[in-house]
Order: sequence, then structure tokens, then C-alpha cells
Amino acid sequence: MVADTVLDSIRELLDGEGVTYRLLHHEPTRTSEESARVRGESVRIGGKALLMKVGDVFQLFVLSAALKLDSTAIRTHFGIRKMRFATAEELEVLTGLVPGSVPPFGEPILPYPLFVDGSIMANERIAFNAGSLTDSIIMPVEDYRRIAQPEVFRFAQPA
Repeated sequence: MVADTVLDSIRELLDGEGVTYRLLHHEPTRTSEESARVRGESVRIGGKALLMKVGDVFQLFVLSAALKLDSTAIRTHFGIRKMRFATAEELEVLTGLVPGSVPPFGEPILPYPLFVDGSIMANERIAFNAGSLTDSIIMPVEDYRRIAQPEVFRFAQPA
């Protein structure tokens, strides 16, 4: 899967669902703060998508870019002891993407179970890199929840 394919897939999904969204092509951004700046949005609107190995299974977690992951909350939720971030190499092999470009979507965009922190649902919009470091989408969070159909629970804490 290449970045253009991910962006095209997201656009097809959103267009097919009649979602109004803003697509921004911008300079490469490597941090949540850089992304927020080029989008003209608060960093808390950013959806930080992290591919994690939870037990023996990779899963996708999305939280506000203003927060950090609470691994204890995830371990407790799943009743497991071992979890870790996917390495850059694993991310590339499993998704064709580089760190920072992962969109906040499981099926049908990425083949992973999707979990979203409640911090995302507290906002009116979600902004995210859409399969590359140079393309962002900003869309209503209610449309995101309807289309992405994540399991929502709390797994973020103050940065």
C-alpha cells in the first residue's frame, strides 16, 4: 500500500458517505505541533494514530495530539501485560506508511481494529495526516465516528 492509495481510499470513503471535509496539501510535517501550525488548527484537534502491538496483535489507537498514551489504561482494558509501539520498519511493512503519516482509520483503510480515546470525541473536528506527511484532512468528528466506527475508551493522559 502506498501513500497515494491511502489518501485516495480515504477520499473515496468520505466522498461516498457525503462527508464535507477539508483536504490540505502542505510542507512535510514530522510533529503534531508542526501539523497543527500548517493546518491552522489547535494541536488538540489533531488525531494522533499509533499502531501498537497489544499482546500478540497489532491494533490502531487514536488520541488527541495534545495528549500522550497511557499504556497502563490499555493494558488494563485488554487484560494484557505486554504492549509496544510498532517499529518504523514494522509500520512500513504492515501499512506502507512512515511514522506520522498513519490516518486514524481501521477497516477498510487499514486492516487493524480501531480504538479511539474520548479526547477525540470531545472536539468538533478531527485533523490528521492522510497517508503522507504532506496531506491532511480536517473533518467533523461526528462524521469520523460514524464512518470509522471505533471502540471508544480512555487511554490518554496529559503530555
